[in-house]
Amino acid sequence: MAEDEQSGIEPRSFLTCVTQLAQLLGVGDDAMDPEDRHARHLAYAVRKPLLERVSLPEKWFTPLMAAAIYDPDPSFCRWFVEPAVYAYGRRRVMAALVDYLRIGTDAERAGAVRAWYSAHVPLRADRSPAYGPGGVRDPALDEAQDIKTAWLEASLRVLAEATDLRLRHRVLLSLPASHTTYPPYLHELLERTLASAKVHPDPHIRRWAAAADHEEV
Repeated sequence: MAEDEQSGIEPRSFLTCVTQLAQLLGVGDDAMDPEDRHARHLAYAVRKPLLERVSLPEKWFTPLMAAAIYDPDPSFCRWFVEPAVYAYGRRRVMAALVDYLRIGTDAERAGAVRAWYSAHVPLRADRSPAYGPGGVRDPALDEAQDIKTAWLEASLRVLAEATDLRLRHRVLLSLPASHTTYPPYLHELLERTLASAKVHPDPHIRRWAAAADHEEV
């Protein structure tokens, strides 16, 4: 089954997102491919100019994050996440993904989980001119420890409350089993989630709970 079928995200939504980015960048759209390949063709066309810009306009942030969220391929969504991290900062990008995870549709939440991995992309001064002259960059742009904690909290709530089993499985991939990873204020939520997970009918969720029990010993 294709990735977009698994996630519930329609290729047309992704095509809409990358078409908007192409228009903002002034990238021509003359492809006559089927819809799914057309979207990937446009994504490839905007990838390089996005990463080569010294800065990106403020109004591009939302379309860029939408393209990352709606990209059905977990490998290629980095094409949108990486330039966003360089231009707007890791903190802002991660905060946007947390918002999607908190209040997005199930499809958008799944997209946020895919994009979260790419948001940890290593930053290199030679990778993008948006890094700053002489390799200088404001560290506040990328300070995101509290945002990572917010991601853990949102993930626990999705695991406990989501009705889409596939979404729950996705969230598990970024949820550590070790109790020490979670700050004290999340321990009560973690214990409630674990109690529910231990008796869940799905074996993947029960295995995660068992691993967490093992880590606590």
